[in-house]
Amino acid sequence: MHTKLRFSLIIGTLALIGSAGASAAPVLFSGSGATAAGIQTTVDAFRSSLGTLNPNVAGSFGSGRREINWDGVPDAQSAPNNLAANFFNVNSPRGVVLSTPGTALQVSANLASGTAVEFGNINATYPGLFATFSPQRLFTALGSTITDVNFFVPGTNLPGFITAFGSVFTDVDLANISSLQFFDLNNNSLGTFFVPAFTGNETLSFLGVQFNAGERVGRVRITSGNQILGANETGDLVVMDDFIYAEPLSVPEPATLLLMLVSLIALIVIRTRRSQRFDQIRVA
Repeated sequence: MHTKLRFSLIIGTLALIGSAGASAAPVLFSGSGATAAGIQTTVDAFRSSLGTLNPNVAGSFGSGRREINWDGVPDAQSAPNNLAANFFNVNSPRGVVLSTPGTALQVSANLASGTAVEFGNINATYPGLFATFSPQRLFTALGSTITDVNFFVPGTNLPGFITAFGSVFTDVDLANISSLQFFDLNNNSLGTFFVPAFTGNETLSFLGVQFNAGERVGRVRITSGNQILGANETGDLVVMDDFIYAEPLSVPEPATLLLMLVSLIALIVIRTRRSQRFDQIRVA
């Protein structure tokens, strides 16, 4: 086979692989209800799609899922105290480091602490607005409605990626406000997906997104409502409960990616040569 034709075959194969991946759409798991029972089936379906729940230890298991339900966070890291951004990568290794353009991150108190639950330490009316999916603690950013979730190989500073992420939200009153936005390892957006709303207080919503076309999610941006928590704030006030996500995996080194590409090209060349020989034998 002519060299130019062989090169065209290689490029065409790579383009075909890319186009096949690009044609697949993310799988959405979305539900809302007046109580935890209203979203339980959706949450369980998302969990099942990701696989086994892995223990909170360092290193990647290569498959399965991790979860954060906030309930094991100690009082020293809960309201009225703030949560360390790397708590779920250092103290309890789950491959997540949190950040916000606001002022801090906070996990709500539990009854035994003596501090008002469900962010009643910020506003006494909030326990009447919010509800828990897994009692007793909730999570929020302070000074902003945005929380960024960055992924690492659990217990290390090695960048990681995931293929699926979901969160429970409480008191989502307005549609097309609260959302999950996904970014790849080059910080390119993979799409924004909106959390389903449900009328009333102490309601629960769930949104999970699973990518299945080779996407590598390095960051998820959560937008929770349209108003920050405060002593006299009004608007669509939203906070979060459980995070559920695919096991964080290590980012392949550039050399590994190059080796994969070279191996693919070599395979195509070998098959081309075999085809050439077969053609020659058949002609003879």
